[in-house]
Amino acid sequence: MLYIINATDAAGSLNQRLAARPAHLERLQTLKDEGRLILAGPFPAIDNSDPGPAGFTGSLIVAEFDLLEAAKAWAEDDPFIQANVYEKVEVKPFKVVLP
Repeated sequence: MLYIINATDAAGSLNQRLAARPAHLERLQTLKDEGRLILAGPFPAIDNSDPGPAGFTGSLIVAEFDLLEAAKAWAEDDPFIQANVYEKVEVKPFKVVLP
């Protein structure tokens, strides 16, 4: 089943985000290589794909996991969690309707 991981960044966490980004992307690449990643990306803090020092307000991941508990465990093990980038993480089942 598909699940969303909707994370909100902690205020002032851009430097931690940038430092942990390679490890974060490596985990996402593994999901992609396994054919389980639907999409992933950050929310720019301003209306620009490269927000510079304004940074990001969070991230969204849509991926396939066997169970909600597995999706939550994967999210909790993210390098952004360990680096205190995320202030809040929500994991929910997701059903694609369109396209």
